[in-house]
Amino acid sequence: MSQPAPLQTEERDDAAVINGLIDKARAAMAQFANADQARVDEAVTALCWSIYQPEHAKEAAEAAVADTGLGNVTDKITKNQRKNFGTLRDLMRVKTVGVIEEIPEKGLVKYAKPVGVVGAVVPSTNPSATPVNKAMMAIKGRNAVIIAPSPSGYTATEKTVIWMREELEKIGLPADLVQILPAPVTKSLTNTLMGAADLLAVTGSQNNVRNAYSSGTPAIGVGAGNVPVIIDSSADLDDAAQKIMLSKCFDNSTSCSSENSVTIVADVYDDAIKALEKVGGYMCSAEEKDKVAKNLWVDSKLNRHVLAKDADVFADVCGLPEEAKKAKFFMVEDEGAGKDKPFSGEKLSLALTVYKAPNIDAAIDQVQEVLNYQGMGHSVGIHTKEQANAKKIAEKMDVVRVLVNQAHTFGNGGSFDNGLNFTLTMGCGTWAGNSISENLSYKHFINITHLVNTIPEDKPSEEKLFGAYWEKFGK
Repeated sequence: MSQPAPLQTEERDDAAVINGLIDKARAAMAQFANADQARVDEAVTALCWSIYQPEHAKEAAEAAVADTGLGNVTDKITKNQRKNFGTLRDLMRVKTVGVIEEIPEKGLVKYAKPVGVVGAVVPSTNPSATPVNKAMMAIKGRNAVIIAPSPSGYTATEKTVIWMREELEKIGLPADLVQILPAPVTKSLTNTLMGAADLLAVTGSQNNVRNAYSSGTPAIGVGAGNVPVIIDSSADLDDAAQKIMLSKCFDNSTSCSSENSVTIVADVYDDAIKALEKVGGYMCSAEEKDKVAKNLWVDSKLNRHVLAKDADVFADVCGLPEEAKKAKFFMVEDEGAGKDKPFSGEKLSLALTVYKAPNIDAAIDQVQEVLNYQGMGHSVGIHTKEQANAKKIAEKMDVVRVLVNQAHTFGNGGSFDNGLNFTLTMGCGTWAGNSISENLSYKHFINITHLVNTIPEDKPSEEKLFGAYWEKFGK
C-alpha cells in the first residue's frame, strides 16, 4: 500500500508538506465521522492487530534495534504486543461515540466528540510500540493521527504505520486516518506539525515536550524518567530483588519507568545486596565505579556505546573484569544527588545506583533528593509489607504513581494486576511541567459536549454555608 514518498530534496516547503498531510487527515476524518461505537472499536482492534501479529512484532523489534542500537529484540517484541494488547483491553471497555454518560440528578448528558488531527511525537526507545499505542487512543475518539518519528527510529516506525494503514484499508476505512511524516524528519518539519495539528501528544525528549507546549497547540507531554525505589525493613528481599532485576534489565533499561536507583534501609542493606547479587547484580568496587563513570559519560553526555546495551557490552566498554560480563546489571554505591552526582540521574543503561538509609524516613528523603535533581513527578516504587510506609510516600511525595511490590517497568504504564490503564505515555503533573497527572488514555483524545437540563433548585441557605465560619470568626 502506498505511503507518502520520502522527500529528499535540499529545499523542502515544510508548511506545504504538513498542510498536505493535514488535508488528507481531515478528509479521512470526514469519512469516519459517522462511525458508530462498534465500527470505531473495529478500527482500534485493527490497529492493535497490525503490531500484535507475531511476525510484525518481531520485524518491528528487529528494525528498531538495528536502527537505534537501543534495547534488545526479545523485549521489544514483548513491548509491541503486551502494551498494545493491554491498551486494547482498556479501550474495548469504554464508550467514545455519542452519549457516554448520563447524570439524571444533575440534569447532565455527556456526548463525546473528536479533538481533530493529532500530532503524535514518538521516541527512539519505542519506535513501533508507541505509534500504535497513540494511534489506538486517537482513533478511539474518531480522530486522525500524524506520527512524527524519531529520525533514528524511522524505519521501524514507517513499517508500523504501513501495517496500520493496511489493516484500516482491509476493514474498509481510510488509510489516511494514520500517516507519518515523510523522511527526512527534521526539527523544522516536526515543529511545523506541532503548529498545525489540533492536539499534540509528545513522548520522548524534553526538548520536544517544551517545543510542543510553546507551539500554540494544545499539548500533552511527559516528564523525564529517573525512577527511584525503596526496599524497607519489612520487604521480602528475594521477591524485591527478582522484580528489580526483571524490571531493570527489560529492554536494557530503555523504559522511562526502569529503576535508576534503589535506596535500602540499613538494617536489611547487606541481605538486600546479597539478594540482588543472587539474581544477577554485580556490585562494582570503588575503582570499578570510577571506570563506569568515565565510560558511561563522555564529555558530560551519556555514551551511546553503553546506552541500552547488553550487559556484556556494558562490562566490556567500561573495562570491568571478566566476571562482570556474566552479570545481568551493575550496581554502584553512592550518596546524595545532584549535578555533581551523575549516578543520581537517569542512566538509560544497566547501571543501578544503590543508597543506604538509616530508616524509612531517611530513605524517603533520599528519594526526594534524587527526584529534585531529575524525574520530578514521575513515579516511585517501594518494596514493603508495611502499607503504612507506602501511604507515607503517597502522602508526602510529589509523584503521580507510587508502586508497591511491583516490577516498576511492567506496572507503571499499566498492568494486568494493577488498576492503572495501559499506556506508553505517562504524565507527570505540573511537577514536571506536564498538563496531565495520570497515564495517557482515550479520555485525552475526546472533547465533551454537555447537554444541560434544569433540575430542582439546589441552593443552600446562607446559614448552611457561612454558619460555621460565622460561629468561629463572626460576621
